[in-house]
Amino acid sequence: MTAPVSTDFAIQYATFNHVWAALMLEELYRLGVRDVVLAPGSRSSPLTMVASEHAGLRCHCHFDERGLGFMALGIARGSQRPVVIITTSGTAVANLYPAVLEAKLLGVPLIVLSADRPIELLDNGSNQAIDQRDMFSRHTIAHHDLPPPDAEITAAFLLSTVDQAVDQQRRTPGPIHINCRYREPLYPGNCLVDASEYLSPLGRWLMTSKPWSDWSSSTTVPAINNEWETFAQQRGLIVVGRVEDSADNSQQALQIVELSKQLGWPLLADVQSQIRFDSHNLIHFDLALHNERFSAELAKAEVLLQFGGRLISKRLTQFIAQQPWLDVWLVEPLPQRLDPDYCVKRRLICSPASFIDDLPTIPEQPPWHQLASLQRRTTQLVEERCTAFSELGVCHLLAQLAEGQLFIGNSLPARLMNMLGTHRQTPLRVFANRGASGIDGLIATAYGLSCTRSEPTTIVLGDTSALHDLNSLALLKQAFRPLVVIILNNDGGSIFHMLPVPKEGELLERYYRQPHGLSFEHAAKMFGLGYSAPSSLEGFAAAYTQALEVGVSLIEVNVPHQQVADDLKALGEAIRGEPREQ
Repeated sequence: MTAPVSTDFAIQYATFNHVWAALMLEELYRLGVRDVVLAPGSRSSPLTMVASEHAGLRCHCHFDERGLGFMALGIARGSQRPVVIITTSGTAVANLYPAVLEAKLLGVPLIVLSADRPIELLDNGSNQAIDQRDMFSRHTIAHHDLPPPDAEITAAFLLSTVDQAVDQQRRTPGPIHINCRYREPLYPGNCLVDASEYLSPLGRWLMTSKPWSDWSSSTTVPAINNEWETFAQQRGLIVVGRVEDSADNSQQALQIVELSKQLGWPLLADVQSQIRFDSHNLIHFDLALHNERFSAELAKAEVLLQFGGRLISKRLTQFIAQQPWLDVWLVEPLPQRLDPDYCVKRRLICSPASFIDDLPTIPEQPPWHQLASLQRRTTQLVEERCTAFSELGVCHLLAQLAEGQLFIGNSLPARLMNMLGTHRQTPLRVFANRGASGIDGLIATAYGLSCTRSEPTTIVLGDTSALHDLNSLALLKQAFRPLVVIILNNDGGSIFHMLPVPKEGELLERYYRQPHGLSFEHAAKMFGLGYSAPSSLEGFAAAYTQALEVGVSLIEVNVPHQQVADDLKALGEAIRGEPREQ
């Protein structure tokens, strides 16, 4: 346990509201919180003042609560620690909703401390007063609506409430919401509140670094030795979805690679898996599924072992759903179903490392398949058709050039980065908000991730996504490490060219794609960011390489709106038309 910030907890505070705020934030610090994100507000002043004065907490600020929530999401994912969000009352809290949804679906430990009016100020026309109880409905792991601070309510109640909520979060990772009602005064007055008598029953808590109450929990892997030996003797397939290695367990994904080699099973790893670019992964499997011979060979698999959920490849998920599997195991630390086609027969709620460490040793088996050779033609076509300046060409090249950590936006960027790329020698951490798969808050999330690592951070996203989170460009000038924003500007939602939406008349353009005709050059200037708009792959490579050296930059890739749909269609046709004899 980290030593306390001070072994002598303060006894004088600006108001009694500040006493409760100090107790909460100190307890959260003892429970592992190190980062607090704050937006400006009056009702939240007790929390803000205490957080800013706590020597063990790092405070991050943003004026836009929607971006604030996603920044916290990024920090929590990058640091593998819970992050506190402090907002004022009213619509400020509601603006956190998209980030809370994403945190629930991805199992990210956010702790929302929302300031609120006391109950007597609701439903009477009081300014900025809304009903914040259970604001996030079923999208939080725990919710507590605290009464206004009162000396008649023991401090142990407050500490144990925080302890219980954080323990629930440890058992089922996700966001928790603690609604903090404050009566005035909110700001320091002429005299301080002496809290020595109120705090004295806390005894040892005041002089130690331990939380008030200890909630012990453990995760064990079910005994599977006998079942595993039978399972491993089949023709199997390993599919890997989202795996986020922590700093303490950076080799977890590579253990999956070694297991695949030992079993002789093909490995199909999603771009979120941290092993997407490993030489053992069938890197172009998504596109190769266009080919009948590749699909037929893959269909010989009898059992499926999947690590992590939320696969990006629609072709792969359709293949999995259509297969008559003898058995399907899913290893995933989140206690969620994550089985959209109801194929899973055994659900193992643990990390990949815990699962693999507990497996009995079996003799190494030769590969049962010829998938690598069958994929070779697809790889050749990808290399040939990604030489032009296009979204395909840029994403293919970025997969080779990116350094440190890469955050990929939803809609087309996630799909393109998942389809394209080549094997890499250097590791690349890849993140995406694939819980709700929304296009909001992407810039803020990437910035939050950049706060947790010393390497450069790159974000690639679409133009509509960038417009959704334009305010968060203001965060980027605070970055201490290289941060590059790559915007694929195809003038609207070009993904709709590839979806079966109505295309007659003006329906596609006006109601789906919604072209905007905007450039991001002036946005970059407004927020003080470096800017470039290359017009060739060579120019893009040069701009990106320079951006990694100069701090914070925005690279805009302007392409025709129809190009990406045409390119993908032509590539798919070429793969499907592969000669049957090679």
